[in-house]
Amino acid sequence: MRSVDVLVVGSGPAGQKAAIGAAKGGLDVVLCEQLRQIGGACVHHGTIPSKALRERAVRRARALDFHGTSLIDSGVSVMELIGEMAGVIRSHDAYMTAQLERNNVSIMHGRATFEGPNSMRVRHTDGTTSIVNARNIVLACGSTPRHPDNVPVDHENIYDSDSVLSLAYLPKSMTVLGGGVIASEYASIFALLGVEVTLIDRYPQPLGFLDSDLTERFVTGFTANGGRFIGDVSVDKVVFDGISSVETHLADGGIVKAEKLLCALGRVSKLDGLNIDKAGLAVSERGLVDVNENGQTMVPHIYAAGDIVGPPSLASASMEQGRRVALHLLGDSGGDSWEIIPSGIYSVPELSSVGMTSEEAERTYGQVFEGFAYFDEIARGNISDTKEGMLKLIVTADRQVRGIHISGEAATDLIHIGQMGLIYNSTIDTYIDNVFNFPTYAESYRVAALHAAARIASGESRSPMSAPSQGLSA
Repeated sequence: MRSVDVLVVGSGPAGQKAAIGAAKGGLDVVLCEQLRQIGGACVHHGTIPSKALRERAVRRARALDFHGTSLIDSGVSVMELIGEMAGVIRSHDAYMTAQLERNNVSIMHGRATFEGPNSMRVRHTDGTTSIVNARNIVLACGSTPRHPDNVPVDHENIYDSDSVLSLAYLPKSMTVLGGGVIASEYASIFALLGVEVTLIDRYPQPLGFLDSDLTERFVTGFTANGGRFIGDVSVDKVVFDGISSVETHLADGGIVKAEKLLCALGRVSKLDGLNIDKAGLAVSERGLVDVNENGQTMVPHIYAAGDIVGPPSLASASMEQGRRVALHLLGDSGGDSWEIIPSGIYSVPELSSVGMTSEEAERTYGQVFEGFAYFDEIARGNISDTKEGMLKLIVTADRQVRGIHISGEAATDLIHIGQMGLIYNSTIDTYIDNVFNFPTYAESYRVAALHAAARIASGESRSPMSAPSQGLSA
C-alpha cells in the first residue's frame, strides 16, 4: 500500500498538467495510466495523429497539384502517411514521460478502481494489484468515441474516430457521419487526399457553433476539394453489404453508398470500471462529472478535468483545467481570463475563433460592425499562395473588439493575437496604431481593423440579411 498527496488517473492533457503542477508545488504525486504509453487519446488516437495527418495531406496534395493527379492515383497509402506520423507520436510520448519524471511524478501503469473516497486499487499490466491511498484524487480519464446502436462499428468497414487511422489504404469513397469538429476535420482531410467524401449531419450546416462566415468558408473549401455535404437529415441505419459497400439509410428514404464509413457522432466519458459510486460520486444526465470552477466534484477532495467534465473538450482547455486543479490543490487560483479560450479546427481550410460570433454580439449589444481582411489582398497570402483565407473582426460602436474569426493558413496560430486583445480589452485602434511585420498574415488584423473603422464612420453596421462587403479600403 502506498500513501500519497495526489493520485491522478489518466495521462492526457488534463492529467499531465495536474500532475506536473502539483508536483512542482512540492506534493507527492502518482500518475496512473492504464495504457503503456503516456498521453492518452490526445496523443495516440486524436489531436496529435489527426493534425499530423492533415499536415502531411496538405503537403503532399500541394506537391501533386502541380502534376494534376490525386494521392489515390499516385498510390500513396494511409499506412505510408501513418508511418510518417509514428515518429511524431514517439517523440511526443518520450518528451512527456521525461517531463513527468523530471518533475518527480511517479508513473504507475494499470487500471484504477475506487475502493473508497480516498483509496484506489490499481491492477497492473502484469496482473498484480496495489492499493494507493491519496489525500486528493484527480480524475482525468478522457473519453471514447460514441457508438450509436444503429451504426455497427466493426473497425474494418465502419470506423470510429479512434480506429480510422488504421485504414490500410485510401478508399475511393467514404461516408462521414457527424458535423462536429472531428467529423469535419477528417471529412475535409480525406477529401483533400482524393477520397470521394459525403458528410452527413442532422443539422443544416456543419460546425454550426461557429460564426456563419467560418461555416460558409468550410463548406466552400470542402466542396471545392470534391466533398459533398448532406444536412438536416437523420440516419436510420448503417449496413455493410458483406462485399464492398457500406450503405447509409437516411430518414428521408435516401441511401448513400461508400467503400468505408467513419462514425464521428461525438464522444462519451470514459468512466467504466472506476466504480465512482464507492467514492460517493455520480454522473450527470449527460454522463459527465459535474465540477465547480476549481475542478472539485461533489466530493471536495476529488477533482475532475478534461473530457469527463464536458465542453469545450479541447486539448488546450483540458490542459488549463488540469493546471487550475493543481493550483487549487496548492491553495492558489488561476486568474480570471480562463473563459476566453480560442477554438482551433484543423480542417481544410483551417479555422479558428475566439470571443463572440456576429449573431451573439448582436443579441448582446444590438448594433455590430464587421471588419474583414482577405488573404488574396494580403501580400503574405499571395507569396504563400494561400489566398483563400480570411480574418474577421466583430466590433461594437465603441470600437471595442468582441470576437475574432479566421479561416485559412495559420488560423490557429494567428488567433492568439486576437485572444490577447480580448483579454486586455483592446479596441480596433490597438491594431490600427501599431506596426506589424511585413509581409505577414498578422497584418490582416490591421487591415480588418481599418475596414471596421470605416464602417463605424459610415454607420454601415452588420445586416444579418446581407453578405459582407469585400471592399477593404479605409
